[in-house]
Amino acid sequence: MTQTLPLSGFLGKALSLNASDIHLSTGQPAAYRVHGQLQKEGPLLTPETVDALLTTLWKGNMNPLVNEGSIDFCYSADDGNRYRVNAFRSMNKLALALRHLESNFTNLSDLHLPPAIADFARAHSGLVLVCGATGSGKSTTLAAILNQINEQRAVHMLTIEDPVEFIHQPKKAVIHQRELGQDFIDFPHAVRASLREDPDVMMIGEMRDLETIRAALTAAETGHLVFSTLHTNDAVSSIERLIGAFPGNEQDMCRIRLSRCLRGVIAQRLIPTSNGLGRVPAVEILLENSAVSNLIENDKTRQLYSAIESNRKSGMQTLDQALADLVSNRWISLETAQHFAKHPQALSKLMSQVIR
Repeated sequence: MTQTLPLSGFLGKALSLNASDIHLSTGQPAAYRVHGQLQKEGPLLTPETVDALLTTLWKGNMNPLVNEGSIDFCYSADDGNRYRVNAFRSMNKLALALRHLESNFTNLSDLHLPPAIADFARAHSGLVLVCGATGSGKSTTLAAILNQINEQRAVHMLTIEDPVEFIHQPKKAVIHQRELGQDFIDFPHAVRASLREDPDVMMIGEMRDLETIRAALTAAETGHLVFSTLHTNDAVSSIERLIGAFPGNEQDMCRIRLSRCLRGVIAQRLIPTSNGLGRVPAVEILLENSAVSNLIENDKTRQLYSAIESNRKSGMQTLDQALADLVSNRWISLETAQHFAKHPQALSKLMSQVIR
């Protein structure tokens, strides 16, 4: 007898567990990510079940899955909850990864993000990067910044995404959200076209290729406020990744351009709380100033870490400084901080500075 398990059962289970992600894979039980940890529930899923789940989730063109091996889209459930979905093949077996998208925007303070991040919502031009691994909360942080702009500023806000994750209802801002495959054919074309659409604020879902980076830098240089994401672990590697995307003979010019338009880098990780009931962000912040600009322009990015470390009063902070603050405020344990620290041996010194 063919096993049939309705999609609503998996989604309901995820909501009851407060899971951020659901993994539905042929030959494996359903797995739910709860506070960063995966836990398996239920029977092994048959090929027929996973195929039927994909058919329920996606009514569109399956060619990307067949030709490229994966497909991205968003799914809206009957109860109003939205999910980002990636369907892919593993050892020629179908698998689905679903990320629950919060429908209510959390403000920056409720996300326990540093006050300096709110300043990016008040900027009028330049490039802001939000970085971190998959599942580090980049999209949530960006959504909170954009929501603050929407609530406070009468601007035209344009997003370019794959797929659209958080839906922004216009408040003070005029908002257009464009989705790959539905509203545009590729990121570079969409970013270049956006300059003719009179945006004040742009959000580019990901700096995924050289042409997108080129177009984003041009937008940031020409008076637009541009937000985007990178899958990098810290502020310094984010800048090096952008510069390294250019051919060798263009990297010096990229450094000059970036030094003039970069407003800041937010690099975050989600850290398990000491009570075991959730996670809290540890955020590294790089902000624009003359010293930072000079280091970028003169190919001295390795010295940026010291610049961040010595400019706490202006709002900058390293990951280790952020972890020391979280320990001091009893959000996380010292052992957890040492596990995630870039320089564990220096954490005790930082802790003593925080206490003073």
